Amino acid sequence: MSSKEHRFENMERLQRLSLHLKAQPVASGEFVSSSAEATIAVTNPATGEEIARVPDGTAADVDLAATAALAAYPGWRDTPVKARVEILFRFKSLCEANLAELTALVVKEHGKNSGEAEAEVLKGLETVAFATGLPDLLAGRILEVARGVWCHEVRRPVGVVASIVPFNFPAMVPLWTLPIAIGCGNCFIIKPSEKVPLTLMRMAELLQEAGLPPGVLSVVHGSQNVAKALAENPKISAVSFVGSSRVADIIDKTARSAGKRALCMGGAKNHLIAMPDCDEDMTISDIMNSAFGSAGQRCMAASILIVVGKGRKTLLEKLVAKAASLKAGQAPGEIGPIIDPPAVQRISGYVANCESQGGKILLDGRSWQSKSPGFWFGPTVLLHQSSKEPAMQDEIFGPVLSVLEVDTFDEAVAIENANPYGNAAAIYTMSGQTALETEKLAAGMIGVNIGVPVPREPFSFGGILRSKFGDSSDITGEGGINFWTQNIKITSKWQPPKKRDVISSSFIS
Repeated sequence: MSSKEHRFENMERLQRLSLHLKAQPVASGEFVSSSAEATIAVTNPATGEEIARVPDGTAADVDLAATAALAAYPGWRDTPVKARVEILFRFKSLCEANLAELTALVVKEHGKNSGEAEAEVLKGLETVAFATGLPDLLAGRILEVARGVWCHEVRRPVGVVASIVPFNFPAMVPLWTLPIAIGCGNCFIIKPSEKVPLTLMRMAELLQEAGLPPGVLSVVHGSQNVAKALAENPKISAVSFVGSSRVADIIDKTARSAGKRALCMGGAKNHLIAMPDCDEDMTISDIMNSAFGSAGQRCMAASILIVVGKGRKTLLEKLVAKAASLKAGQAPGEIGPIIDPPAVQRISGYVANCESQGGKILLDGRSWQSKSPGFWFGPTVLLHQSSKEPAMQDEIFGPVLSVLEVDTFDEAVAIENANPYGNAAAIYTMSGQTALETEKLAAGMIGVNIGVPVPREPFSFGGILRSKFGDSSDITGEGGINFWTQNIKITSKWQPPKKRDVISSSFIS
């Protein structure tokens, strides 16, 4: 274990609240103590061990961060974009140099296996790499629209902005917003999940080491009170959120009522459709990754498999056998723990309810709950009789795959379309004609023989329907740039035109 990793296990240090990165006049580059009286335990889900405590922050803490950011904003806004992204270049290099440490932090506080944790950090750095291209992406347009009259567009930052991020990707989801927002010239306040604060705190230190100026970044710890305060604080002009649809809706409405922009990503109930002509081995391998990777704790996880053509025993038998062979652990290829005991109990409840609703448990992951210490739940496969059963309707957020057999592709599409969420969907087929039918699926991200259809930069991540609330459908890529900037149009004339434009009252062909 490195000395830096030891540093982040120091509970006294993690009880401090905000890293303002030399935000004069408030923080002077030091951690600022929270005004909160209560603290929240941070646990290692693989062992159940308490590894840190963070303050359950207050609205006063948020306002302190917002004041520091507001003071820093004019200087950062007026810093040329090329100078801003030079810091992002250095930050990316530092993250790569400290990849092993960042990976270990994700493993420790979230529970991912080491391969998944490293891949998460690297995927987040792809967004940093995208943001380093902002000098080209923010260049704007210019055109002589009439003789002597010029119009041009410029992208300007929104101001002080905030981001509320979930537990399931401690490195990647913060990097969806942070590099684009600050690269565009905003000052940024971020609230990590109180369950996984360590990785983000280390990345904040690396940003400081990369040369981020005073006040551009603040990290504020806490739970619902801090999230609410970020949405309400009048000094903050825009808020992004990633989490459940219920909370996304609340944050969206709260932020909009306070007169600010909101970009809120909600939950998911992703459907995979296996057609009769699919390549079974490729399909099963991909379904395994989609349903059980990251222990199913991701919004892109497959939670429903619709098998077109009833009685396809070989497909289901091979799928169940492969899922049953998975092992608990945090080495590459193993299935890590669930984030906390309430999540284990929630997942277990859906499995227990399956048979009473007429379904059948093909593989029961509840046996992993006996593994001690830690919070474990094994891969689970449920065979349903109806799309109306609770496990077919609700976001479970665990390693549970619900299977439903139907006769036709149209039936499968109707079931997927009836789902209120619209995050991701996929189809498995070897027919190009059938693949074209994916346009019928109601999802923002669609895969063909890919069960985790996450767009890669420069394409944007984003869902539709109840998976998305607010002013943008996309949180990365061009959609992120649009959200974190204002498009300003300037029309100018510096000398009288030599000849006036004449608009004809008639048209002769």
